[in-house]
Amino acid sequence: MSMTPRSLKFSTTGIPAANRMELWAHHNAKALISLDIRTMDEAPLRAAEVNLHLPSLQFAHVKGSPQVVERNEKYIRQNPMDVVAVFFALEGEAFFYYQGGLEALRPGQAVMYDVDRPFMRGFSSGVREMVLTIPREEYRGLSGGRDLVRPKVFDFNRQGAADLHMHALAKLVSGTLQDPAANPQSAEHRALELLGLLASGCRSGTGEGYLAAAKACIEDRLGDPALSPAVVAAAVGVSERHLARVFAAENGEPPSQYILARRLELASSILADPSRSTTPVGAIADRTGFASQSYFSRAFKARFGMTPLQARRAAGTPPS
Repeated sequence: MSMTPRSLKFSTTGIPAANRMELWAHHNAKALISLDIRTMDEAPLRAAEVNLHLPSLQFAHVKGSPQVVERNEKYIRQNPMDVVAVFFALEGEAFFYYQGGLEALRPGQAVMYDVDRPFMRGFSSGVREMVLTIPREEYRGLSGGRDLVRPKVFDFNRQGAADLHMHALAKLVSGTLQDPAANPQSAEHRALELLGLLASGCRSGTGEGYLAAAKACIEDRLGDPALSPAVVAAAVGVSERHLARVFAAENGEPPSQYILARRLELASSILADPSRSTTPVGAIADRTGFASQSYFSRAFKARFGMTPLQARRAAGTPPS
């Protein structure tokens, strides 16, 4: 199988209204998931999609006007896909009907489902979402041989009670779609590790999945002075000792050093930002999670060889 990622794009812009639905359905069938698609009113369909095909996984960003998409039993027999999909809702509430139930999904939630089981999804105010697909057999390998017979719903919005592994996966999919040339093989490998944790209920997984989740936790909480390896380990679901082994395997540094490095890198970027030239150094220390300005200044000088004020001057912005 080729290791070269393939990017595809589709937009209804410039397409005659009468042809949009047919071409939209055709693109999805070839590039993502074959769907029976219907609009919810007589307005011309508006839709766009960016697809990234990796050796095993497919990523997509989808947006469109109000519509209903369906795969019933007859349609599935005629158009089997043999994939499990994860739909990440970014905007607009939606319903998800499946055999035996209904899920009402809001932005910041993701649903994982086998698309060869009947379902219907509706977007009354339009759709903007990311989608990930994985071959069913690969999913079974990650889940310990278990099929996905019912949808699994996760929160990935960091503003709420997010599932950290799904949150990390959402960030990974989003970042890869925005910059597909930035080591897509590594992105796919990390995505598979995170999918393994999600599919198995975190009962299995190697270090890379936990590492990606830990880094997502750290990025979201850099400004929290209480952030520590213990907090990260608890959020990820591993012991502090195991978390230390995961970080050591990547580059030999403990999680505490990684947290400090990320805080200092964030502080450095703020100091170099002309739009923040009047932000006091003490406020930057608070923003980046340092307990005191003096500790921040010492750590900054040890890392960069200059004080925060000297770094601001070197960047060409006046000191505060």
